[in-house]
Amino acid sequence: MEKRLKKEALLILNKELAFQNLKKEKQAKELIIAYNELAFQNLEKEKRAAELIIANKELAFQNLEKEKRAAELIIANKELAFQNLEKEKRAAELIIANRALLLQNQEREKQSAELIIANQELKKAEEYQIEYINGLEQIMFMTSHKVRQPIANILGLSYLLHHQSVNSPDELRESLDYIKQSALKLDAFTKELTQFIFTLGEKGKIVSK
Repeated sequence: MEKRLKKEALLILNKELAFQNLKKEKQAKELIIAYNELAFQNLEKEKRAAELIIANKELAFQNLEKEKRAAELIIANKELAFQNLEKEKRAAELIIANRALLLQNQEREKQSAELIIANQELKKAEEYQIEYINGLEQIMFMTSHKVRQPIANILGLSYLLHHQSVNSPDELRESLDYIKQSALKLDAFTKELTQFIFTLGEKGKIVSK
């Protein structure tokens, strides 16, 4: 009886021990699964941490590149500002040069107009000089032809009256008439010559204005 009870107690104990062993195996399997899951999660975390490190490095590199580009952009902006100032300076110099050129052109146009007027006046003066020379030649011609003949007549008749005797009053009157006609011709020519010289002088005054 006692052996049977011990045997039954031992069977119960073995069953309990087997159940506990099964439970422990189950817990061990669950623990292994949990450990594997934890290991997987740790690997994922490490992988993500590595990716994060790479991403941080990439971000740091990009930031450095951005800073480098920003510095280059600042330099480029300064260079552009300097070039704009140079362009503005050159534009201002070009405006001044254009104004100076405009003034020079206006001065040249003025001088050209004055030169044209001077040339016209010189041409008029040359034409008047030619006309004046022609007038002098004409005066010489008129003097030699219209003055010498009446004077020669007057001198000849005066010589005759002085050196030869007059036969009658009629001859004397005739000689005096010849002298008078010559004197009238000489007077008329003198007036003509005076008018001619006056007209020539007036033309000279017009040219000199």
